[in-house]
Amino acid sequence: MKRRHFLGAATGAALGLAPATRALSAGIDRAKRRNVLLIVSDDQGMDLGCLGVAVQTPNLDALAQQGTRFDQAYAAVSSCSSSRAVVYTGLYTHQNGMYGLAHDAHNQGLRDGIETLPYWLKKAGYATALVGKKHVKPEGAFPYDAELAPERAGIRDVALLSDAVELFLRGIGDAPFFVTVGFSDPHRAPVNFGNNQPWPRVKDVRYDPAKVTVPSHLPDLPAVRGDLAQYYESLSRLDDGVGMIRAAIERCGRADDTLIVFLSDNGRPFPGAKTNLYDPGLHLPLIVHAPGLRGGATSDAMVSWIDIAPTILEWTGAAGPAYPLPGRSVLPLLGERGKPGWDMVFASHEFHEIDQYYPMRAIRTRTRSYIENLAWQLPYPIAGDVAGSDSWKAIAADPRTRIGKRTQAAYRNRPAREFYDLERDPDEVVNLGSGRARAAERDALAAKLTAFRKATGDPWTEGLAATGKAEG
Repeated sequence: MKRRHFLGAATGAALGLAPATRALSAGIDRAKRRNVLLIVSDDQGMDLGCLGVAVQTPNLDALAQQGTRFDQAYAAVSSCSSSRAVVYTGLYTHQNGMYGLAHDAHNQGLRDGIETLPYWLKKAGYATALVGKKHVKPEGAFPYDAELAPERAGIRDVALLSDAVELFLRGIGDAPFFVTVGFSDPHRAPVNFGNNQPWPRVKDVRYDPAKVTVPSHLPDLPAVRGDLAQYYESLSRLDDGVGMIRAAIERCGRADDTLIVFLSDNGRPFPGAKTNLYDPGLHLPLIVHAPGLRGGATSDAMVSWIDIAPTILEWTGAAGPAYPLPGRSVLPLLGERGKPGWDMVFASHEFHEIDQYYPMRAIRTRTRSYIENLAWQLPYPIAGDVAGSDSWKAIAADPRTRIGKRTQAAYRNRPAREFYDLERDPDEVVNLGSGRARAAERDALAAKLTAFRKATGDPWTEGLAATGKAEG
């Protein structure tokens, strides 16, 4: 009964949009009014069947086969609200002001005057809807026409999300749309990755902890394997949801003019990944499928979540903000193995939860990683959901247990500068940040990072906040 009541409300909201949206789009060439489906996974690392991981994700694998899979795609921050804000605004977290989590006591939000994708697309005459998780503030900066299956503690009913998408599309007729679907999978909270009950129209997929692949940033412990098995199950449920949504778009006759962007907000909810600027925290799945543009490729271009907003703006032809965006559209990369000039990304982190202040800045190239820990004197904080996990409890129970190849002491107590040779040390363990042996390489990256921080008005850069230059 509750489910029918929700769907009825969703239908009403969608139908209520139709007259206004049609009026806005009257007289506009439909060939230029192409739709967008933005799908955001929650805490997913590089874990897909098509990436060689033993997890069942046939729908995402098919999307990758039909579109372009970016194997060198990176979040600009490895924290939930902050990363979503980067996607929505096209600005780094130190630019947009979403320094940490939006919910509860953390209460972080965008700076005044920062605009977002739903604002730009709605202004351009698009029908806009958020289905599922939002996790950003303030409300006024995200003026979706409809928010369906509204955010709550763990939306695991992927069929409900799919039904909401379909009802919205049927309600708006042939108006162009921008729909964001925010899954709660595979986030671990609030209970057991959401695997505590059966879900409608979802295949029952279970994983044997003894057969899961333990990533190199984690120790091979029974508790870690058990957690990974539950995480994989949540991923397979998300994959079912993606398949349902694609089928709904087909039924509505909108597949041939809809850009689909699939990405994750940050790394796995495990030690060494989520909230870190190491590879497992930033290096994430990105699949882009654009009808009419070449697909079926795997790109090695280094792209960033900073590039998502410019991509959507180019696809739709919508006008962006009056201020410049630091990213660029990835549409020219679709169907290509790679292009020159896509060989570097930046990252910026302030904190996750409100009491977990640990500002970091980073630059990554294909062969090097350089991180500056701006408050290195502080112990590195552990995200609450990670700290409460069976994995972390098993690790912390014995101080001798390593977090992957790092000691716990090295993980919690970090130097001011970290510099890694990714060719020889892909796990980023041997810090070359001090000493003279690689000083020229390190200092060259440090100079690029400093230039980036100044160009983007980083308030943590000495002198910028005091002079007001951070207001740009």
